[in-house]
Amino acid sequence: MVGWRAGAVAMLLVAAVVGTASVASASALPAGAASALPGDTAPTSSPRHSGTAGPGPIGSGETMSPLPATPQSDPATPPPASASGTAPDASAPAAPPAVPLAGDLAATLPGPLHTDGGRIVTADGSTYVIKGISWFGMETTNCAPHGLWSISLDAGLAQIASLGFNTIRLPFSNECLAQSVTTSINAFENPTLVDLTPLELMDAIVQAAKSYGLNVILDRHRPDSAAQSDLWYTERFPEEAWIADWQMLAERYRGEPSVIGVDLHNEPHGAACWGCGDSSVDWRAAAERAGDAVLAVNPELLVIVEGVERQGSGGTTWWGGGLADAGGDLVSLAVPDRVVYSPHDYPASIYAQTWFSDPAYPANLPGVWDANWGYLAREGIAPVLVGEFGSKLQTTSDRQWFENIVSYLGSTGISFSYWSFNPNSGDTGGIVQDDWVTPQAEKVAALGPLLGAGTTVAPHAAAPSAGGSSSPTPTSSPTPTRSPAPDAQPGTPGTATPSGAAPARPATPGARIGGTARDGAPGPVTAPGSPAPTPTPTTPGSASADDLSAAWSLQSTWDEGYVAELKVTNTGGSSGWTASWSDPGATAVVNSWGMRCELAAGVITCTGADWGTYIAPGQTITVGAQVQSTSTPASPEVTLTAK
Repeated sequence: MVGWRAGAVAMLLVAAVVGTASVASASALPAGAASALPGDTAPTSSPRHSGTAGPGPIGSGETMSPLPATPQSDPATPPPASASGTAPDASAPAAPPAVPLAGDLAATLPGPLHTDGGRIVTADGSTYVIKGISWFGMETTNCAPHGLWSISLDAGLAQIASLGFNTIRLPFSNECLAQSVTTSINAFENPTLVDLTPLELMDAIVQAAKSYGLNVILDRHRPDSAAQSDLWYTERFPEEAWIADWQMLAERYRGEPSVIGVDLHNEPHGAACWGCGDSSVDWRAAAERAGDAVLAVNPELLVIVEGVERQGSGGTTWWGGGLADAGGDLVSLAVPDRVVYSPHDYPASIYAQTWFSDPAYPANLPGVWDANWGYLAREGIAPVLVGEFGSKLQTTSDRQWFENIVSYLGSTGISFSYWSFNPNSGDTGGIVQDDWVTPQAEKVAALGPLLGAGTTVAPHAAAPSAGGSSSPTPTSSPTPTRSPAPDAQPGTPGTATPSGAAPARPATPGARIGGTARDGAPGPVTAPGSPAPTPTPTTPGSASADDLSAAWSLQSTWDEGYVAELKVTNTGGSSGWTASWSDPGATAVVNSWGMRCELAAGVITCTGADWGTYIAPGQTITVGAQVQSTSTPASPEVTLTAK
């Protein structure tokens, strides 16, 4: 068993970051080796995030190019070592900086895709490898991708494209499709998004992704926004509503080249079975009903079908991870060559599956994957897209798993979608740090064999200036439709530290996974498409001073922090303002918008800044902050001072 440490051999090539030395992989194919998928051919060269399969394992023989001009690493971090373990010569002339791609990149999209045996292919038959990443939040009570409280949509998409991904997997809930407002979008960074409904926001994301050359896979992650469901339907969202929403989205994006597929339901588990014949729990049969309904409206979409937790053999695996029975009982749709099977796979830190304690670990992993889902692609039965995989890389076992799954995906040419872009995924963390800007260097390096060098992509819209000279007119954010429930539980990003102790694990096999909300308010009793009821929000902390009043509301919370908004109203003369609240657990204010914040002695004090400096008479502005904290105040007393 090979460890993940400096000096180890026969491992994945990983650049030395924050003290981790580069090592080489014995399991990676040599440069120029052919893909293992039957019928694969080498197409012409394309941008690195194009997804077009190269002549060898994905990303083989390639080095990482510079990422966008944003803070990338701690200046104190030593330069990476070469593959031989020696540091580069500091006196050598620096390579010229890469010229960022700019402008509309929609022409780089592959267009409609279909399947051919074990491959996903373009219209001309060229193999296309989906290199996706999930950006979650539209399935939570915010009904918007998380992080838009800190960064612009353009900045996030440019970052994703620059890292070498070619696809966004966009989780959503049926509940959000029926809502009229979103929450926790920074009006300064995203002035055109704050007043959109969730469905209009999805439109904006699809259009923006297209302009960065990114495909979109729509992922029905949950029926309501509170928690993951075992089955594809619930009492509040019956199968008819599930299918009706999918048909609505298929029609809405018919002819839209960036929307390439629909992930019918995230992580079937519990009672869900594969081909058991009981229509109330038979996930394969339900996928056929929904898939045919979608393709009747839009026959050019890929229909992405996840597995189940409990397999016919009686064994269990990850939620959505079991496809051992699919090869003998395929999903059959009226439109042929559209089904892509999509397991999820995670390391021992998520749950101690039996194969992690096998004495042969980690050498046994390729056999486990072959038996559960890899055989579908290897034998040319159907394509596979590993819809989620990820880790904080905090244990030796997790690093071994990560090394091996990257090698397996690369050697087989199987498509993938990494979990996640978001740093606030409780059990995996994300590809960026808590600032939503700085890449997690170790993860980026570990994914390098799959993503290749990447191509720096410039945001279409410049970030607003710190001084506020280009500030938009302050925009009032809509009132939330519900009291925000705790959302995804983020991990602790940053440099991974090897540890013998794995994080706390769920109590049941596969139970999980990053991005899953904690219990929250229930979904609407009306079917999607009907006017959604508006729950009464929890009374937040509030304050008043002279002609000013402020209301504090919690927007999102996780293990290491939270996002809060202040709605500040001026009923009299134009005025500046300062607001403060107590938070004994706070350790830092990570980001703020419309105000500048300081932390001292357990009190957060924020003063209006930029577009939030002054509030016109009769105006209400919404400002906010992302706070790193060991606890989350429920409804703190707010002290407001007029200036």
